[in-house]
Amino acid sequence: MSKHVITPPGEDFPRWYQDVIQKAELADNGPVRGTMVIRPYGYAIWEQMQQAMDRRIKAAGAKNAYFPLFIPESYLTREAEHVEGFSPELAVVTHAGGKTLEEPAVVRPTSETVIGEYMAKWIQSYRDLPLLLNQWANVVRWELRPRLFLRTSEFLWQEGHTAHATEEDARLYAKHIHEEVYAPFMRNELAMPVVLGRKTARERFAGATNTLTCEGMMGDGKALQMGTSHELGQNFARAFEMDFLTESNERELAWTTSWGTSTRMVGGLIMCHGDDAGLRVPPKIAPIQVLVMVVKDGDGVGEAARGIVDELLDAGVRAELDDRDTAFGRRAVDAELKGIPVRVEVGPRDLAEGSVTIARRIAGGKTSVPLAGVAQAVADALSTDHDALYADALQRRDARMTSVTTLDEAAEAAATGWATIPWASVGPEGEAKLAESAITVRCLVLPDGSVPRSEDEDDVLAVVARAY
Repeated sequence: MSKHVITPPGEDFPRWYQDVIQKAELADNGPVRGTMVIRPYGYAIWEQMQQAMDRRIKAAGAKNAYFPLFIPESYLTREAEHVEGFSPELAVVTHAGGKTLEEPAVVRPTSETVIGEYMAKWIQSYRDLPLLLNQWANVVRWELRPRLFLRTSEFLWQEGHTAHATEEDARLYAKHIHEEVYAPFMRNELAMPVVLGRKTARERFAGATNTLTCEGMMGDGKALQMGTSHELGQNFARAFEMDFLTESNERELAWTTSWGTSTRMVGGLIMCHGDDAGLRVPPKIAPIQVLVMVVKDGDGVGEAARGIVDELLDAGVRAELDDRDTAFGRRAVDAELKGIPVRVEVGPRDLAEGSVTIARRIAGGKTSVPLAGVAQAVADALSTDHDALYADALQRRDARMTSVTTLDEAAEAAATGWATIPWASVGPEGEAKLAESAITVRCLVLPDGSVPRSEDEDDVLAVVARAY
């Protein structure tokens, strides 16, 4: 395989995925099995995601904090279901400084326990509630079958943790994060038409009373859990004695939530939008929205290209100059592989006629535009192509979503896409049967697309698929 050739996704989707990560210079495997090195371009995409998400989280009232990487092992054992759920994935430190530790320390798989310990210290009365925290950090979950961005032993994420005075307040906040923070980010910035739903008891987060999920369909028809928001009831508050003085001067336990998204979203972006030529990055989160390329230097080309970059930067467009002496064709293929939404190609011939060429990664094709109209043409292309990318993903998802009535039909549909089936026809027993074939109930939804309050509501549908 030559440097610029990638495996067609229709031929071997897993190989295509690895090719894109390698050729687009997104990440490499780390020196310890299951870890990854995120390369500058891959990290730049994550930074755009992080910044957009951080703005939305802060708008929801949460404030950023930071908690330790190492958690006393005893903290995890206080919430039985939680430690049982994470036990196979834990990395435990038993020695440090040349000595055996008095108590082993767990490398955080998630931070409910350590944050719960400190929330309990900080909350005294109802006046301290709600307490809304978020943390940007790394976590470790020892993966048996790692895959870059999708499942690695160490990954980056944000995890929100909140405490509330009432169950209803906690429920509404978890719902707000799910529907007003995560979903709009994934749909608007990532151009991904995620399905919002409720996890079954089998699939929900360890220690939670309810888990809400955002599920995206990938290019091969499989599902990817893009983000989750959990109601934790009073389980962690009870374990960490997180109580408060009410207005009526009584002590009550707080109600808590947690919610998170991670670098898994980068994997989702690759698999949802990528094509035969490589990555396609949604313009709103592209670290390089426009690459201004010198086709051949001389005759004022370099100066004109630099002027276009400055003009675009002044207009708020993330633009970069490519005036390398590498062959133009090779540079153009590199830009396509990396999914840069728009290329402005500046050459002597076009420049002599007062024009440049605009190449669009998502819509495809090239257009000659007057030099004076570059900024407007670029703005129009970025907006139109972002919407087109979402429309493409939505059309593909809807075309591969099948309504069925039996488990056998659901399993057949899951071979190439998703199925919706009445939850009453599945139930816990049917869910377990599907799991024997590596098929899961991704979430529960209502016919109108809304999220059920419980599994027992009438007309609840199960979304069934194979998943990453």
